[in-house]
Amino acid sequence: MKEGNALERGDLAGYAATSSTSRGRKHHEEFRDNRPAFERDRDRIIHCAAFRRLEYKTQVFVNHEGDYYRTRLTHSLEVAQIGKGIARRLGLNEELTEALALAHDLGHTPFGHTGEEVLNRLMEGCGGFEHNLQSLRVVDELEERYPGFNGLNLSWEVREGIAKHSSPYDSPAPIFAEFLPGTVPTVEAQLINFADEIAYNNHDIDDGLKSGYVNLGQLKKVELWNEVHEGIVARYPDIDVERGVCQTVSALIGVLINDLVQTTAENLGKLKIETQEDLRRVNVPVVSFSPAMTERNAQLKRFLFQNLYRHYKVERMRVKAERYLAELFEVYLKHPTLLPMKHQVKMEREGRERVICDYIAGMTDRFALDEFKRLFEPYERV
Repeated sequence: MKEGNALERGDLAGYAATSSTSRGRKHHEEFRDNRPAFERDRDRIIHCAAFRRLEYKTQVFVNHEGDYYRTRLTHSLEVAQIGKGIARRLGLNEELTEALALAHDLGHTPFGHTGEEVLNRLMEGCGGFEHNLQSLRVVDELEERYPGFNGLNLSWEVREGIAKHSSPYDSPAPIFAEFLPGTVPTVEAQLINFADEIAYNNHDIDDGLKSGYVNLGQLKKVELWNEVHEGIVARYPDIDVERGVCQTVSALIGVLINDLVQTTAENLGKLKIETQEDLRRVNVPVVSFSPAMTERNAQLKRFLFQNLYRHYKVERMRVKAERYLAELFEVYLKHPTLLPMKHQVKMEREGRERVICDYIAGMTDRFALDEFKRLFEPYERV
């Protein structure tokens, strides 16, 4: 059965990506139903193993530090919710937007960006490591679910959006040769960069306040937060602190979305972009905040970097995580027979370092900690 591209919504803007104009998939398939291409991609991502593992991968706080804090999975769901809301208001393809949001962190390591930095350092001279390209590797190679090919066989537009997420469009990586190097991706892919940022800035504030690593007194110095928070308190003068924080986070997300939608619509109009062909021809990013909001949002990001991401307790966990992952990598490199056999058999084709890198990148925080105990603590069962 062919994909049901005719079932796609008919009210999309001319510059929206559509399943009917997709560049297709790498591998031919006969389908059991006639869902549109991007809807099928979204469903395949949700059901893959790498997506489930995001539940136990760090956002800021390592999994064992508490059940309240965001994980890569809840973060991805928040990005999807924000992204779909933006897409609807701009007449974009919501299924493509959702697929990109849910896939954008599939290649992330355990222990957040610390894991990415460690693996990139250890893979120097062997191709390095970058989590966006690893996400593409997950959906192209590492998932093993279908007969006849590895990966999820996603459509070209989803794969392009994954590869170009928060990445230079003219990256020299050979993998970009397939994705129109030097060319901006779809509007849907561009907006995911901002939905990602809106989600993590706001939920990191929430988690930071809940942990006690930052406090409301410190946040008063952040213009954007303080303005929105004062508006909430003025509207609800008797609101308690916890509800006030929740309402401020919600309102702040709305403020950022409104600015992004308005500015992006203005950009599309000024550049006279009405079709996908116009977008590729003009070839400049069209999704953006206004200049004023860009600066105010940058102040918020600086606050989080200085007060949360570099908090001494977060730093302590970061240093421990570096040790766990570096020692795991080194012991696997020296004794590759410690890896499960299904990974050992890939080494001749992929190279020992790359297979080890894939294996560690796929670990959850919890599995990495347990594996460290199994290999280095003498009284731990193997």
